[in-house]
Amino acid sequence: MNTHASIRRSGQPNPPAPQPVTLRQAFWYWLKLGFISFGGPAGQIALMHTELVERRRWISERRFLHALNYCMLLPGPEATQLAIYIGWLLHRTAGGIIAGALFVLPSLAILIALSWIYMAFGHVPAVAGVMYGIKPAVVAIVLAAAWRIGSRTIKNAVLAAIALAAFVSIAVLRMPFPLIVLGAALAGFAGARLSPQRFDLGGAHPGNATSYGPALIDDDTPTPAHALFSWRRLATVVLAGAALAMSAWLLLAWLFGVHSPLAQMGWFFTKAALMTFGGAYAVLPYVVQGAVDHYGWLSAPQMIDGLALGETTPGPLIMIVAFVGFVGGWTHALFGPAALPAAGAAGAAVATLFTFIPSFVFILAGGPVVESTRGNLHLTAPLTAISAAVVGVIASLAVFFGGQVFFAGGQLQPAAIVIGLAACIALFRYKIGTIPLIAACAVAGLVLSYWHG
Repeated sequence: MNTHASIRRSGQPNPPAPQPVTLRQAFWYWLKLGFISFGGPAGQIALMHTELVERRRWISERRFLHALNYCMLLPGPEATQLAIYIGWLLHRTAGGIIAGALFVLPSLAILIALSWIYMAFGHVPAVAGVMYGIKPAVVAIVLAAAWRIGSRTIKNAVLAAIALAAFVSIAVLRMPFPLIVLGAALAGFAGARLSPQRFDLGGAHPGNATSYGPALIDDDTPTPAHALFSWRRLATVVLAGAALAMSAWLLLAWLFGVHSPLAQMGWFFTKAALMTFGGAYAVLPYVVQGAVDHYGWLSAPQMIDGLALGETTPGPLIMIVAFVGFVGGWTHALFGPAALPAAGAAGAAVATLFTFIPSFVFILAGGPVVESTRGNLHLTAPLTAISAAVVGVIASLAVFFGGQVFFAGGQLQPAAIVIGLAACIALFRYKIGTIPLIAACAVAGLVLSYWHG
């Protein structure tokens, strides 16, 4: 996501310095952002830049880009982590927790409602017709994601070879996703020593920043006391995060059993959270392997439907895990056949909690060491190699979804292929946004359902 390229100079005289921001004011902003953050990570980061850098000037562009560069190196949803980072920088730990929670909770509530409608009424002809049209759009969206990340990441033959190897490993050899990530990291680690220029892709540098006037946290604003590095603080945050995750998992294991779906979800989505290099699309193959193939929480067609729902709601796309948890809780009737919605909501909440705990720990613990992580090739080269592998993994996901959609039930689906091709043209040629694309394909599917019904 080349958010930096979209930033333009305002060309206006410098306004006066903004007034200090209270935690209450920040609370209402983060809550608003949680409800309007459509458009995936690029759109969400653009929203924050427009509001926090250009209009409100809570943070300077240089500091904004510096935080963004750090978040893009981490596993996890970078837009969410950026919100946590800025909230933490403004109002300490409480500010970071509020910013991250409000970025996620609205989309969780909306997805729980949509998941309930899907499970309760998914076989109604109108709903089925809408989903028939949306599924080919999802295939096109995944292909576009692979192209977008690939055009940013694969700059030479070595990185292309890593991407191809990752594709073959997961699509043909069926290797586990964590093993592919490990192999790519090792390749990058070796590459930093043998051919460092091939793994040094550069990127946005704070020196390219534009000034929109004095900011509350400006370029030369001294680092707040709470953001100064301390080994003691680092250890405290890491241990607190680990204790929270472990306590929550032990509670689930005690209430429902170690091998219960909720306890399994807690452990699985913690691992998934540590695998999300390159964004949500990168971890989806791992989620498919675990949730569909291993645990059987949902089917492959349901997984595609969940991705479609995730694309139409605000918040990070990784919130598809809430749909996975909801369907898993519902299909396993965790609380009995009379309480299926409650079981689904519990599964969605557990999946979300364990997916996002690592993101809070990464920012609250690692924020003070941001400066030491910038420009260190020995750190960034393995992540560059992982990003290249992610392209191959996402391409394999598009192939997997395409097989499910275009050959549903073992039969060729000409109408789905036509919708998929039209969606690809709309995305690649005309740069249509995700929401209008899904809406148009949903209408096409609905019309087809009535045409054949």
